[in-house]
Amino acid sequence: MTALQSSVQTRSLVDIDLAELSRASSDLERRPAGDAIKWAYERFDGRVVLAASFQDTVLIDVAVKAVPDIEVVFLDTQYHFAETLWFLDKVRERYDLNLTVMKPLVEPDDLWQVDTTECCALRKVEPLSRALAGKDAWITGLRRNEAPTRANVPVAHLDVGRGIVKVNPLATWTDLDVDGYTADNDLLVHPLKGQGYPSIGCWPCTRPVRDGDDPRSGRWAGTGKTECGLHGWPEPR
Repeated sequence: MTALQSSVQTRSLVDIDLAELSRASSDLERRPAGDAIKWAYERFDGRVVLAASFQDTVLIDVAVKAVPDIEVVFLDTQYHFAETLWFLDKVRERYDLNLTVMKPLVEPDDLWQVDTTECCALRKVEPLSRALAGKDAWITGLRRNEAPTRANVPVAHLDVGRGIVKVNPLATWTDLDVDGYTADNDLLVHPLKGQGYPSIGCWPCTRPVRDGDDPRSGRWAGTGKTECGLHGWPEPR
């Protein structure tokens, strides 16, 4: 059994009617992003967590304006850029976040050099599984225009693999929406954004990209890998 398989906890599906969930998703599609966060928080009596990568603060800003004490989770893979950890501290100070930092159960190693899928399973998927224990919903920053694998992501749906509801308040947002919101709200900007890193992950597997390239092409460049496993199973090996 791989770490990815063992990281998924066996649990009952969250108690929600799929027709209700579909109606909520359709309704939230046409409403401000903050309404999706309020809906999740109220519908599940606060048993909600927001997973943030801290490559920007758009989702965090929207969330704390909607639910000031919402729990925010950061997955510390032990391989983040120093700039990301610095940025994390600045964001926590600005918003006085209710922040939980989840670390992997393994020590730093060289697994990323030979098996990025298993590395992601140990350092992202398994810690997220622990962070979601006891929760009925999790909130992410997924947007449809980020990658073909995300083109059809709904605002709210059942995450069958984890047995909980997944809410994507920014699903309909474009890059222009993100840039405009960032400017209009004077948000903090990750220092690597201006250095050719539109999508920021772990330092061993993230490269800068040229203007006009796919923003996510710097992630696992040259490997054919496009997702880490947090948002669906990774590509077969």
